[in-house]
Amino acid sequence: MACPICSKPAQKPYSPFCSRRCADVDLSRWLKGGYAIPGGGAGEDEGDGVPGPNSGENNDLEDR
Repeated sequence: MACPICSKPAQKPYSPFCSRRCADVDLSRWLKGGYAIPGGGAGEDEGDGVPGPNSGENNDLEDR
């Protein structure tokens, strides 16, 4: 198996990486947000089942 960072052969103590350096490079990418799953923006409502503050649902105070 090849190291996903530099393509050298992986070494057992650092599997799937070849060295501590490549493992640290990968960790740094994760921590900085270099790896992300594409998706909608954070402010978009995709119907998660939780009513928003302006949704008109469960506004008992307005009905009184």
